[in-house]
Amino acid sequence: MKTYKENYPLISFIVGFLVWLLATLLFRIAGQHFFIVDNPLVLITLYIILIPALGFISTAVFTKCKLDNLESIKSAAIMVLPGMLLDTVCIQFFEKLFPNMPEIYSKTFASWLMFAYAIVLISGLLRKKQLPGK
Repeated sequence: MKTYKENYPLISFIVGFLVWLLATLLFRIAGQHFFIVDNPLVLITLYIILIPALGFISTAVFTKCKLDNLESIKSAAIMVLPGMLLDTVCIQFFEKLFPNMPEIYSKTFASWLMFAYAIVLISGLLRKKQLPGK
């Protein structure tokens, strides 16, 4: 049986896909209630919330799989791939996939997504060297 460390590429991909799926469903169902681009305070809050939320998720994967620095970078890249690929479709067909939000929100939504992916990648790049046995 493979360990978490040996399976980290698959685990990273699954975590990335699940985060994308849950976030997409949340925006599809209730995006109009919290993704309010006309309110700068709400929008800034949404950007700021990403930092600890995605930092926690990505760091949890790195820690659970006992990844070193290079493996953490690879894991972060793998985590963002499913969302980056699938969000190209979401942005292209924004008005059909997110009928609850005006189409003019699509640019801000795309910007927010790129920021989210950057947070995960930065988490991998800034991963501190793990001590042996941890």
